[in-house]
Amino acid sequence: MSDVIWFVTGNTSKFNEAKQHFSRLSYDFRQFDPGHHAIVEPQSTSIEEVAQSKLEQAQRLLQEMGEVTNVLVEDAGLFIQPLDGFPGIYSSYVQETIGLEGILRLLNHLQSENPNQLRSLRTASFKAVAKLSLNGALYEGDGECKGYIATSIRGDSGFGFDPIFIPNDLDVTGESVLPGEQGELSTHGATFGEVSMEMKAKFSHRQRALDRLLSTIESG
Repeated sequence: MSDVIWFVTGNTSKFNEAKQHFSRLSYDFRQFDPGHHAIVEPQSTSIEEVAQSKLEQAQRLLQEMGEVTNVLVEDAGLFIQPLDGFPGIYSSYVQETIGLEGILRLLNHLQSENPNQLRSLRTASFKAVAKLSLNGALYEGDGECKGYIATSIRGDSGFGFDPIFIPNDLDVTGESVLPGEQGELSTHGATFGEVSMEMKAKFSHRQRALDRLLSTIESG
């Protein structure tokens, strides 16, 4: 049994978030960045299929390098309802090309002075899927964070689309309430780019996916 787990990502912030979670297990958690061209993005609209393909490709690369093939892959996307789920699995590419400003321009026609109506018009959610191949067994977890898109870029914390995403409040069980409803936990209209990592973690789709994955390991 190997005590090393490789997390496939080129994003250091993403790696550090996951590393905090995996401290619950007695494994040496390491980052594996194969580069932009080493892993081919499959032509699929399913983040589950994309994550599985990346996991298998990373295992082959590590095997060729003579490394252990305990591999964690987490794939996520921002799904914006008025854009029919765009950018979805293409979120990384879209963020690198048209950026946050481009997304705001696509939604510029959706404005309202009524805060509740604005939330409904600009509904979005972050979704994540995590897959871990560990000592021959496959573990999976998924997570979602519901919210809406802000009308401007706010805050410089987090990464990706965080500065334009405002999460819905959470109820006492940690589940998202309906847009406009008041919950037990709230960012009070702040984007993920304006809150601390500790606050973001309470809402995070990525954290939920990793929690569910780790729970399957610990319960086994």
